[in-house]
Amino acid sequence: MTVGTAKAFVLDANVFIEAHRRYYGFDLCPGFWVCLDHHHAGARLLSIDRVRSELQGGDALAQWVKHTAPDSLFVSTRDQAVVEQYSLMMQWVQAQAQFRPEAKAEFAAVADGWLAAFAKARGNVLVTHEEHAPDARKRVPLPNVCEAFGVDYLDTFAMLRALKASFSWMP
Repeated sequence: MTVGTAKAFVLDANVFIEAHRRYYGFDLCPGFWVCLDHHHAGARLLSIDRVRSELQGGDALAQWVKHTAPDSLFVSTRDQAVVEQYSLMMQWVQAQAQFRPEAKAEFAAVADGWLAAFAKARGNVLVTHEEHAPDARKRVPLPNVCEAFGVDYLDTFAMLRALKASFSWMP
C-alpha cells in the first residue's frame, strides 16, 4: 500500500514489543527508537493511551515508555469520534459468527479495537504485525476489522520505508 504524506501512523503494541525483543533492541539498533521520536515530533507517528497501558511492566521497554518516550506519543482515546467508531466496531465483531465468544471477549479487552477506532476517526494508518486472516476463529485479527471499516494498515517495515528510515552500522 502507498501511504500519502499527510497520514500519520498509529502504532500497535506489537510494533514496540517486537522491535524491543527482536529486531531493534535498544542495544542493537538505538536508531530505531530515535527514528520513532523524530517522526513523532514531526507529527507522523503516534500511539494511544491503551497501548501505553499494555506496555507497562518491568522490562526495558516499560522503562523506555515511562522515562524516555514523550508523553505525547500516547494519545488519549477519550474522543467522541473515537468512542463512536469503537462502538460500531464492537457491534461488528459481536455480529461475526465466525469468531468464538472468547475471541470476541479478548478483542474487547485489549487495545486493538481502540487502535482501529482511533485510526478510522483520525484518518491514520494503523501499523501492526498482525495479518489479515479471513478464516480466523480463535482470535479477532486487527486487520480483519481494519478491512471491514476501510482503515489502512501496514507492518513496521512498510512504515519505515514510507518514512524513508535507514539504519547504518558504524564501526
